[in-house]
Amino acid sequence: MLPSSCIHSILTLSLIGHATALWKGFNLPANNPSGSCKSQEDWAHDFSVMQSLPGRFSSARVYASSDCNTLAAAVPAAIASGTTLLLGVWTEDNAHYEAEKAALVQAIQQHGTSWIIAVSVGSEDLYRGDTDAATLARQINEVRGLLCKLGACGIEVGHVDTWTAWVDPKNEDVIRACDFVGHDGYPYFEGSNIEQGYNDYEKNLKKTRDTVNRVKPGVWVWVTETGWPVSGGMLGSAVASVSNAEAYWKGVACEAFNNAHTFWYTLQDYLSSPSFGVVDANFKPLFDLSCDRLLVGLSTGSLRVYRVNEVIDEAPAHHAPAAEDQRPSSSSKPNAVDLMREEEKFSKHKVEQLAIVKEANLLVSLSNGVVSIHDLQTYQLQETLLKTKGATAFAVTSNIVKDSPTDVPLIVSRLAVAVKRRVILWSWHDSELHPDTSELVLVTGVKTLTWATGTKLIAGLTSTYVLVDVETSVVTDIIGPGSIGGAPGQDGGRFGGVGVSTISYMGLGGVAPKPLATHLGEGEMLLAKDINTLFIDTDGQSLGRRQIPWAVAPEAIGYSYPYLLALQATRGTLEVRNPETLTLLQTISLPSASQLHISQPYISLAHAGKGFLVLSDRCIWRMGALGYDSQINALVDRFRLDEAISLLGMLEDALLMDKEGRLREIKMLKAQTLFDLRRYREALDLFTEVSAPPQRVIQLFPPIIAGPTSSLSKASDNTKDADEYAKELKAAQGEPENSELDEKVSKDFGSIRRSTDGSRAASDDAATTSVAGSQPSDSKPMLEGKDLKAATAELRPFLVSARTRLQRYLNPDGTLRDGQARSNTAASNVQEAQELLLAHVPDSHEERRQQMVETAHLVDTTLFRAYMFASPSLAGPLFRLDNFCDPDVVKEKLIETGRYNDLVDFFYGKGLHQQALELLERFGKQEQRDETASQLAGPQRTVAYLQNLPPEMIDLILRFVSWPLDESPELGMEVFLADSERAETLPRQRVLDFLEKKDRALAVRYLKHIIQELDDRTASFHQRLAEDYIEGLRQQGASGRPAPPGWEEDALNFLRSSYNYQPFKALQMLTADDPNLYEARAIVLSKMGQHRQALDIYVFKMRNPGKAEDYCNQVQLAEISTATAPRQGQRSLATDLEHKTTSIYHTLLSLYLSPPPPHKPQWGPALSILAKHGARMPASSTLDLIPEVLPIKDLESYFRGRIRSANTIVNESRLISSLRSSVAFSEEAKLRLGDGIPSGNGGRNRHVLITEDRVCGVCYKRFGGSAIKVLPK
Repeated sequence: MLPSSCIHSILTLSLIGHATALWKGFNLPANNPSGSCKSQEDWAHDFSVMQSLPGRFSSARVYASSDCNTLAAAVPAAIASGTTLLLGVWTEDNAHYEAEKAALVQAIQQHGTSWIIAVSVGSEDLYRGDTDAATLARQINEVRGLLCKLGACGIEVGHVDTWTAWVDPKNEDVIRACDFVGHDGYPYFEGSNIEQGYNDYEKNLKKTRDTVNRVKPGVWVWVTETGWPVSGGMLGSAVASVSNAEAYWKGVACEAFNNAHTFWYTLQDYLSSPSFGVVDANFKPLFDLSCDRLLVGLSTGSLRVYRVNEVIDEAPAHHAPAAEDQRPSSSSKPNAVDLMREEEKFSKHKVEQLAIVKEANLLVSLSNGVVSIHDLQTYQLQETLLKTKGATAFAVTSNIVKDSPTDVPLIVSRLAVAVKRRVILWSWHDSELHPDTSELVLVTGVKTLTWATGTKLIAGLTSTYVLVDVETSVVTDIIGPGSIGGAPGQDGGRFGGVGVSTISYMGLGGVAPKPLATHLGEGEMLLAKDINTLFIDTDGQSLGRRQIPWAVAPEAIGYSYPYLLALQATRGTLEVRNPETLTLLQTISLPSASQLHISQPYISLAHAGKGFLVLSDRCIWRMGALGYDSQINALVDRFRLDEAISLLGMLEDALLMDKEGRLREIKMLKAQTLFDLRRYREALDLFTEVSAPPQRVIQLFPPIIAGPTSSLSKASDNTKDADEYAKELKAAQGEPENSELDEKVSKDFGSIRRSTDGSRAASDDAATTSVAGSQPSDSKPMLEGKDLKAATAELRPFLVSARTRLQRYLNPDGTLRDGQARSNTAASNVQEAQELLLAHVPDSHEERRQQMVETAHLVDTTLFRAYMFASPSLAGPLFRLDNFCDPDVVKEKLIETGRYNDLVDFFYGKGLHQQALELLERFGKQEQRDETASQLAGPQRTVAYLQNLPPEMIDLILRFVSWPLDESPELGMEVFLADSERAETLPRQRVLDFLEKKDRALAVRYLKHIIQELDDRTASFHQRLAEDYIEGLRQQGASGRPAPPGWEEDALNFLRSSYNYQPFKALQMLTADDPNLYEARAIVLSKMGQHRQALDIYVFKMRNPGKAEDYCNQVQLAEISTATAPRQGQRSLATDLEHKTTSIYHTLLSLYLSPPPPHKPQWGPALSILAKHGARMPASSTLDLIPEVLPIKDLESYFRGRIRSANTIVNESRLISSLRSSVAFSEEAKLRLGDGIPSGNGGRNRHVLITEDRVCGVCYKRFGGSAIKVLPK
């Protein structure tokens, strides 16, 4: 409370400046003014001086890390004094840059990171042209990576530069690399006078913000350097002086400290010129550095100016609540305000309203129905606006707009005054009063004015509201419910359109309610008259939202980010509501309070906890906000989760520590509450929306689903009934019982607004505690029956979603994917990994991998249990995918339910092949089928399983293929003979050895498969098959039993076609006197080139002239195919054969005509050979073999054949000669007469260009000076 002796009846007030929770401080160099390096004591003294100044500055910016051992000296002093630092890293040259990074690393390793605000890489490098955008962006990312390696990924990294550098398009890569952007702006160096300096500062800052928001939306712009010199002469129109420095501080610093993280230039530099320091050589302030001034207009016409001091809350943690009439003593701590001056002749009449036009340095007042203009610094009257005589209210707004002709941004301030039915408008453009004054006439008297936008005005009339566009003069009626005015809409008034205050009785008329209006969030307005409300947009259109449930009409309404305020004068209370949910969050008792004052939203960021004032006739309460994190904690502690979520949605990210994380955590708490209320679908949908850690969700289920992870024990004596527990939860979220809270509790949760003027803290009664309900007890109902089935059905999609997220990081073998294997994982990936795990993702690659695998085990095992509980048929498909299910859990559950086929699939997926094959063997060999495992009966399932095993598991394959081969050799051999890659890549030697021991016929079949089907040319395999064939032929003769169909033919074809076995070894197995081996022996002798011996077997032992002739034909064809082909057009004449070696036919003829004893000549076969093949044999040697006793007549066919062959050769030669002549004639014609003829090659006009680079198309040699002949083609 203001001292009662100093205050008369307070009617109006205005607050200049407000307290916020943003970083504010000074730029501090590493050198003293004398040039020496600062010691740790010097830094400690600077920090102490900052904290002793008005505003209690506890942050500072340092330019470098290594220069003058900045961090080594400054950090210990900062930690000791509780000062936080914005660090700098210079980037000018590589050596300096590396030294800066090393100093930063050393400081963090030694002192941690709690003292760091952020890190600026470079300072005005782009402005000076010392580097380019790409290099600077790379260095920013390097420093960010360096911090991450030190475990400080959360520290923001940015760059500081002038506004001219930020708006340059070529520097946009730097903006994209920054977590924050540091803005340096000095209107003094731009030559602006002090009045224009305010506007230039705002416009340039807006240019930077607009550019940053376009390039990288969401990045905050910090004010890292600005100031005005106290000495140093003139620069253009800019004058360096203490008075101008003070004016710039009041106009810029006081506003900047509340709207952005701000670091002023500078604390002390008295030896510099120009000098910007705010303290002298003795560290005494050169001018008044206080920001918060309270202007109070009294009923006497006086104006009092109070300095509002920073209040240090030294209240103990716990004390008894104050009595209703108790007031804290003002002597126990410094005064909340100090009276700076009093203007007794400010007005002749009571001051009814005050407002500030900051950009024009004006104070506007309403007194005795007339609006007057005063100087904001001296408070002297400048002008009385005579046009406003009879005024009832006015409203002021300031906005940045672009001038339409020049497209240059201007600060436009407007003053609207209500004079009966008229609205009169004045405007200032860049602090200059615009000469034109506009005036609009409305249908009835104007009661209130509220700016909706910079050009639209809400006017509250006697019976309605209108929206006035001050640029176009268009007036739009606003249609609302009940007493809002106009025709009642769909939301008709709750009391038939009749306000409580308007009811008259027995001729006693009530006072008409005042039409109220306030600006809410972006693009929203609230109109209130009586107890009726209407939410509209800035075009006057209804938003269709429900009305606020006020029982009594408020005296005043307002909006203090992010809350809706309503002053209930009749009850002496201030209501604080959530403007989205309309929930009453807090009721503060303020006896006799009658007015509500909220600071005008200026052109800067006008959000974030600006204080507001409430006043009665003798008391002013300055209301300030606790930290938003504390408010969120309070709502969560009181189980008001929807309100906490709504509040988080309304607040800007920078106002909270880890907004996304808090919002996610509270949504998970809400989901857990919904789950306990048996609203399973909503709960699991919300868990999925926020990517909740799987363990947190799974533990909500009983052990039958969650296993040992479950937080629920089996039913016990203290387990609540589900309905009882649900009622308890619902009660926890409803209106709790009234309670009187002590001041500490009020500060910790309930006091979303608190009193800081020395008056009694808010009395947080029933409505206050509606923020928080008592939490239910820890004893939860056992989830079972239909509830468990319903919950499990909703759990499955969540687990499937979790599996999908895990697959982004984990390979099926449990290793991290390539992108996640590096320690400096991308920030987005780390964040998502944190959502999948309960603990913070460790830097160690192995620890991160282990936590991922454990989570995957939990998710897949729980999903399996859920399937088995609700839909067992869906468990099978899970096993056919890569999974991390716990084998013991799956095995136990599937055996318990008799789902052996699914168990086999699971074993296969997990690589537990031996267990799977043992299970298949057990059920496959059963003579009596088990109905629960009918699909596993017989060898079919085992064979199919073995076919899918990789070649590396050959030992297991050979071990378990034995019994299928015993029961069904044909089916069992499919393991080795199947047309599949795995069967073809099995170790063939191992398979062959196994089959040889099992059954030689199976081995032969396998050999035939790999040689004939797979074209295996391994000599040992061919030799083995040849020996097996020969052995089979021998056994056939020894036993007298016929061989299997096709056996002998297969054996002879193999011996004949294969060239990969050793004939001499095969010959040793072929005895000469075994008739079953005659032909095989002949084939092997042929392989060895022993044709005469082979023919001897065909002619004399087998007595088969046909096979002997076929043998000769095959040998002849082989010789022809291997002989060098004759040149084109040549053919061997019969006479040529005289000079050739004896042919195979000659050998056969000699055996027929001159057989060894005791064999006799065979004339018939001999003559047949002469007739068919005589032309292929030399005539002289052939005739020598013919005995003289053979009649010439029998040789007729021989001679005819030779003559026919010779004639054929002669005729072919003639034909070829004729064809060549024809071709030569055709080509010559083309050459001589080819001009203009298609494909004529150009005839004589054909030419070929020969250059130095032209090469021959055949040998690719350079032509050079060679003689050239061009052929037709």
